[in-house]
Amino acid sequence: MPPAPTAGHTALAAPAGGDLVQTVDWVAIAPPTIAAVVALAILVADLFLPRARKPLLAWTATAGLAAALLALLPLRAGDRATFCLVADPGACSYTADHFTLAIQFLVLGGALLTALLSVTDTKKNLPAGEFWFLLLASAAGAALLPASRDLATLVVALEVASLPAFALVGLKRGDRMSGEAALKFFLSSVTATAVTLLGVSFVYASTGTLHLTEIAQQLDDVPAQLGTLAKAGVALTLVGFAFKTAAAPFHFWVPDTYVGAPLPVAAYLSVVGKAVGFTGLILVTVVAFPSYADVWGPALAVLAALTMTVGNVAALRQVSTRAWSAVRLLAWSSVGQAGYLLVPIAAAAYSRDDQIGATVAYALMYAVVNLGAFAVAALVARTHPANRIADYRGLYATRPVTALAMGFFLLCLAGLPPGIIGLFAKVVVFSAAVDAGLGWLAVVMAVNVVVALYYYLRWTAILFRAPEAAPEAAEAVAVPVRHRAPAPLTTAIALTGVGGVLLSGYPQLVLRFATTTLF
Repeated sequence: MPPAPTAGHTALAAPAGGDLVQTVDWVAIAPPTIAAVVALAILVADLFLPRARKPLLAWTATAGLAAALLALLPLRAGDRATFCLVADPGACSYTADHFTLAIQFLVLGGALLTALLSVTDTKKNLPAGEFWFLLLASAAGAALLPASRDLATLVVALEVASLPAFALVGLKRGDRMSGEAALKFFLSSVTATAVTLLGVSFVYASTGTLHLTEIAQQLDDVPAQLGTLAKAGVALTLVGFAFKTAAAPFHFWVPDTYVGAPLPVAAYLSVVGKAVGFTGLILVTVVAFPSYADVWGPALAVLAALTMTVGNVAALRQVSTRAWSAVRLLAWSSVGQAGYLLVPIAAAAYSRDDQIGATVAYALMYAVVNLGAFAVAALVARTHPANRIADYRGLYATRPVTALAMGFFLLCLAGLPPGIIGLFAKVVVFSAAVDAGLGWLAVVMAVNVVVALYYYLRWTAILFRAPEAAPEAAEAVAVPVRHRAPAPLTTAIALTGVGGVLLSGYPQLVLRFATTTLF
């Protein structure tokens, strides 16, 4: 007879194939699990709470995201894994390494700041229970994805992060633009998912496994008759993730989606949604497909050049007096920034040196300052719902600290002092391209950085111009009137501002942290 199971363990009979997973490491999976459990708790509590008590849901969600962030502390050694195969303990479906922790910190921190931006909106304009459930559910999927080390878990995590986002975009009931934005986002994402699943099925047919490390081994020795199938699978998987990262020419959904979505949701998509796509792209290319670097390396290099060029040129053409031009500029700017993020991943195909740390460093910098810019945009939208760039004229006269913060965020995105962290991040990405021998891509990046300087500096200058005196220009801007800002929104601006200043004062912190986040 087999021995009785000891306390705290479950007796499991391993099948002949040896595919049964081992016991679960609950500490390792705590961050996404906490977010998911709090999401379910909010969904149930929303059914019973009276309308007057609905604000409690916001603080419950914020506390849940903070707890998920704190759950990263016991994992800081980066040496835990779970859901491993009995036959091969080295093949695990969930790995909490340094790369995982860095991305989980980014997405959970981004979700927490999004929660602070959303507290006021859920009191007035958005259904509280649905919003907080969807936000935490998406954050749980985003936190699961960087730990995924098999294609099945990766695709499931990607969809768990994406599906609630569709509903978040269309949550402004009765708003035609919100519904249209949600539909465009949904159709583009469903197309991306279909292409990704087709590519994954081709890869599985070629290798007979779903674990990323085992795929890398099997692709080194694919039978000749399956070579074309394997290459097609790699290419289709890349196309699917290109949709998720908003890489050109798969970026068409971005501006309309950002404009139609509630501003906190647009901020969430610009940071957390982008981090999800790039994390998945890193995992499938660097971990699963290293032997096909000759396929995905040139493709990503071309995508990087095209994406940064399209994003910056479109941002350059935004008219400051057009309705929602501020959000549109941030949307196109995020497309351009996606091009920069693609550069180190493409460089990883050509260089044995660690290039992924450059992407992580840039993503961390971008997350802090872009969320800060959206936080200021949310504050300005309270008095100027059209959110034109022209509405920011004279902001220094009414809110000097907010104007200084916005100017700092824009200079960080441009890579100019005093936004030192933006400059350092761009230098790291530029160096990755040069070290990999992609001189032409470094030149394209340099040209695009110069192009981006114009529209970032133009917006920065508007902040400090004198308000127009004409009565038809920007109503209340001509007479400085100060409106009380909600405390959560002020806190979000303060946190991102302080984070940006600290990182600019000590850029080596984020660079050292990012460059040690290897698999």
